[in-house]
Amino acid sequence: LLILQLLLQLLLLLLSILLLLALPSVAALVQRPPFITQVCCGRLHHLKGVSMAVICLTGGIASGKSTAARFLANQGAEVIDADKLGHEAYAPGNPANDQIVAHFGEEVRAPSGDIDRKALGSKVFGQPDQLKALTDIVWPEIRRLAEDRIRSALDQNPARHVVLEAAVLIEASWEDLGDEVWVVTVEPETAIARCMARDGLERAAVEQRLAAQLTNEERTAHAHRVLTNDASENELIEQLNIAFDAISNGDSA
Repeated sequence: LLILQLLLQLLLLLLSILLLLALPSVAALVQRPPFITQVCCGRLHHLKGVSMAVICLTGGIASGKSTAARFLANQGAEVIDADKLGHEAYAPGNPANDQIVAHFGEEVRAPSGDIDRKALGSKVFGQPDQLKALTDIVWPEIRRLAEDRIRSALDQNPARHVVLEAAVLIEASWEDLGDEVWVVTVEPETAIARCMARDGLERAAVEQRLAAQLTNEERTAHAHRVLTNDASENELIEQLNIAFDAISNGDSA
């Protein structure tokens, strides 16, 4: 009995020593800075004491969307171009490539294995049902690729802003891929003048393209921040500076 009592006292002494040794670690854990938790692509993304964001950037033709994307890239953001992801979706080996050929026929596949966009365009031009069939194939694949790129960018540098630049962001319902939606707008007459001067297009051709896309009002209904670009590029840059500083400081729109 005496031996058992001595063993019990020894055990209690050891537990006390272990508790004392553990106290500094517990204190350090309590004093660590809190983690900022954000949702990206439906996944929790953790940052320690850092404010970052995934920005979904969109706009119509001649709106200055590409100018905005270049500005954000120059500020250190990782810019993901949905148009380039679309080219990847058409490439050989991508599931969308085979699905497009299965639906539209072998004639839309070039000898290289890529999708012949001219041949494909003739299949969908003026045929809303066929155009929808195409977007039903391609848009989900672009979304998958965008999610992968966003996740990869955040894994490589969690403190870096990420921008998804996509002309059809709202039409494809990709707004949920980011923390904020930024819309660059331009008045139709300004867009027409810019396209005619930049691309050498006839007015009627530009008007046809404008009629086929969302209006400014339809886009801004989804926006957290609206950047107007009816004047000079410098004025657009001023707005971008304000928006970028705000989001970098953690000020949500």
